[in-house]
Amino acid sequence: MRKLQLLILFLTLAPTLHAQRLQIGDARTQLKKGNYTEAEKMMNTLLKDSANQLNPRIFDILLLSVEGQYGQMNEQMYRKQKVDTLKFFQLTQRIFTIAEHLDSLDMRPDRKGRVKPEYRRDNAIRLMNYRPNIFFGGTHLLRKGEFQQAFNYFELYIDCARQPLFSEQDLYVTDDRLAEAAYWACYCGYRMDDPVLTLRYEPLARLDTVRLDRTLQYTAEAWLKLNDSDRYLSTLHDGFRSFPLSNYFFPRLIDYYSAKGNYKRALAVVNAALKEAPDNELFLFAKSTVLLNLGSNQESLDYADRLLTLNPQFADAYYNAGTACLNKILGMDSRKQKRQIRQLYQRAQQYMEEYRRLAPAEQAKWAPALYRIYFNLNLGRQFDEMDKILKK
Repeated sequence: MRKLQLLILFLTLAPTLHAQRLQIGDARTQLKKGNYTEAEKMMNTLLKDSANQLNPRIFDILLLSVEGQYGQMNEQMYRKQKVDTLKFFQLTQRIFTIAEHLDSLDMRPDRKGRVKPEYRRDNAIRLMNYRPNIFFGGTHLLRKGEFQQAFNYFELYIDCARQPLFSEQDLYVTDDRLAEAAYWACYCGYRMDDPVLTLRYEPLARLDTVRLDRTLQYTAEAWLKLNDSDRYLSTLHDGFRSFPLSNYFFPRLIDYYSAKGNYKRALAVVNAALKEAPDNELFLFAKSTVLLNLGSNQESLDYADRLLTLNPQFADAYYNAGTACLNKILGMDSRKQKRQIRQLYQRAQQYMEEYRRLAPAEQAKWAPALYRIYFNLNLGRQFDEMDKILKK
C-alpha cells in the first residue's frame, strides 16, 4: 500500500518537476544571452508556487539574474551614461536579500543531518565587492532626506556582520566602516523622531569616535523621549566626560540637577568643568548660579565678579551679583550693621541697574530687585518708577 502511495505521489509530482527543470534550463539560457530581466521574471513566476520556495537552484538563478542587471548598470555608469541611481542601489539591496535567503536554504541539513553549503563561499566573496554600495545607497538616500529608506540600507549593511553568509569575513573585526554605518542609522532614527530606531545600533555607533559627540546627543534625546531618566542622565555624564566643552552635555546636566533641587551634584559637575577650562564663561556663570542656590552668597558674588572681569557684557552675571548682595543683607542685623547694609544696597544697585541696561526685556527679574533697593536707599524718584512698572 505504501509503495502505491509513493508511486501516485511521484506520478503527481513528475510533471511539475519536469516543468520546473525546463524553466530553470530556459532561465540559464537567458542568463548566457545577457537577458537578465527575463531570467528574473521566470524565477519569480516559479516562486509564486509555494512548492518551489525551498529550492536553492531557483534562488541561485534569481541571484545571478539580479547580479547581471547590476553589472549592466555598473558598466553604464563606468561609461558615464545616464542611469537611475536609486534603481542601481535597489538592485544592490536585492542582491543581498536574495543571497541571504539562498544561504539559509543552502545550510539546511540533508536526510542524514549533514550540512554541506554549496553556494556560501563563492557568494560571500562576490557580494563583498558589492557591499560598499549598500553603504553608499544609504548615504545617497540620506542626502535626499529619505531617512527611513536610508536607515534600511544602513541596517542591511550592518546586518551583514551577523549573517552566517559572511562568517569567514569576520566583519566586526575587519570592517572599519561598520561603526560609521551605525552612526548614520542612529542619525536617521533621530531625524525620524523615532527613539527606538535611534537606539537600535547605538552601542556600535559609539565605536565611531569621530562622531561620538553627536551619537551621545542623539542617544540622550532618545532616552529623554522614552522617559528613561536614569539612562538619559547616564548618557549626559558619558558625553560630559568625553566632551566637557560641548555646549550640549554640561548645560543639560546642570538643568537636570537644578530642576531636582540637587545643587550639590550640580556643583560637582561645575567643579569638574572648571578643571578643564578655568576661565570658561559658561562654567563660571553656572558656578555662580549654583552657589547662589546653595546660599553661598559671597562665593557666588566672587565668581560673578570674576566672570565680569573677563566679560563686562555678560548680563546675567550682574543679576547674580546683585542678587547675592541682596541675599547677604537678609542675614545681617539691621540695627548693628546699618552702614554695611547700606553699602551692600548701593553695590546691588550698581549691578541691577547694569543688568537692566543690558537686559531690558527681563523686567520681571530686575524690577522687583530695584524696587527693594530704591526703597531701602530712599531714592524716591527711582522708587516711583519701579512702583509704576510693577503695578503694570
